[in-house]
Amino acid sequence: MLLSPEIAQARTIKLLVFGDSLAAGYGLAAPDAFQAQLALALKADGFDVQILDGGVSGDTTAGGKSRLDWALGDKPDAVLVELGGNDALRGTDPAEMDANLTAILDRLDTLHLPALLSGMEAPPNLGAAYQQQFHAVFARLGQRPGLLFDPFFLDGVAGDPALNQADHIHPNPTGVKKVVARIKPAVEALLREVRSGP
Repeated sequence: MLLSPEIAQARTIKLLVFGDSLAAGYGLAAPDAFQAQLALALKADGFDVQILDGGVSGDTTAGGKSRLDWALGDKPDAVLVELGGNDALRGTDPAEMDANLTAILDRLDTLHLPALLSGMEAPPNLGAAYQQQFHAVFARLGQRPGLLFDPFFLDGVAGDPALNQADHIHPNPTGVKKVVARIKPAVEALLREVRSGP
């Protein structure tokens, strides 16, 4: 159910963006990075949102699990989880990634924090079997009751030279805007969960 702008602006929602270099805006000026662009897009739609920066370049799901409680110190109302890319680059066992992400999501459940999990895909050079196992982790976690799920953070951007920096991994400013436009409906659904909660 869509909320009126008056309800949407009842109070500032604190959204923790908890991720790796994609969330941190690696290689970009701060105004062009994901968190700044997401904040602008949400504001344009009438949401009063404070983005809490939980992006750490190079972070893995194991790193995210170990720093989660610290990142929650600013008392967010909701969490966008964007991790897994560096696990793929390191060839981390998908079962280990699964355990780490499960621990993160379990912790958020314990705190009754609405969460959106944005998935990742493994690059083809790791082989089809690894790709399938990696994909299956997010597909399974995405079915958790009460969890909002976005299957692939870089959907429509990965692999397109026009939308990525020279490293072919991180989106350029145009790519970031495309990521934000695509994921924004899921983020707004997350924010509406905050509004409809107890």
